Amino acid sequence: MNEHGVNRIAPIANLDLVAVVMEKLVNRQDGLPGLAVYYGPSGWGKTTATVAVANRSRAYYVQMRSAWNRKTLLEKVLFEMGVKPAGTIPALLDQICEQLAASRRPLILDEFDYAAAKDGMIELVRDIYEGSQSSLLLVGEELLPNKLKRHERFHGRVLSWLPAVAVTLDDAKKLAPIYCPEVVVGDDLLSHLVALSHGSVRRVTVNLVNVYDAALIEGWDSVDRAKWGDRPLYTGDAPKRRGAI
Repeated sequence: MNEHGVNRIAPIANLDLVAVVMEKLVNRQDGLPGLAVYYGPSGWGKTTATVAVANRSRAYYVQMRSAWNRKTLLEKVLFEMGVKPAGTIPALLDQICEQLAASRRPLILDEFDYAAAKDGMIELVRDIYEGSQSSLLLVGEELLPNKLKRHERFHGRVLSWLPAVAVTLDDAKKLAPIYCPEVVVGDDLLSHLVALSHGSVRRVTVNLVNVYDAALIEGWDSVDRAKWGDRPLYTGDAPKRRGAI
């Protein structure tokens, strides 16, 4: 990727949505639940948006892994907090609850589908919330709400269910200066990239990088769909099988 895109975040729609729900959580009235769930298909920009909002709101951010057990999750959260883990699972849980309550900072758990598949993990995260009364944002794939429905005591504590939105032409216009800098990309080509993406921010950014690379080779300072022609673009589909020779 070109160096112009490093450490720059485009203010696309999903970023605004997550920022609003985080503000709603942090500033909620007494008595309202403090959990929110942000969900959507892979590639729709959820992690990028939540990391950006975590930085803005000083939230603790932890991206879960499939191999984690309950103790691993607690240790990773404490590591993110800068607190040395000490003792058993109940002791680690108490450390987290105390730190969240004292700091009043939110906690974001990304890839939360891994927790939703394990009853013990769900109850542990509920314990974190109940013990701290902090704000928790849980991020996962599009079926995450359905996975959480069977956990009634957890499901009922969710204040907001936030679906990620598909990438738009307006988003693509904001992404273009970052991933295809110093090249004017025509709206017709951007619209084509959005149509090919099937909602995925990632596919649009990959194709903008492809356009940028082609522009460097061809010496373009602008490109529209006619100039792009029939050059290949990334769709996310598996390559077609070659015919027998």
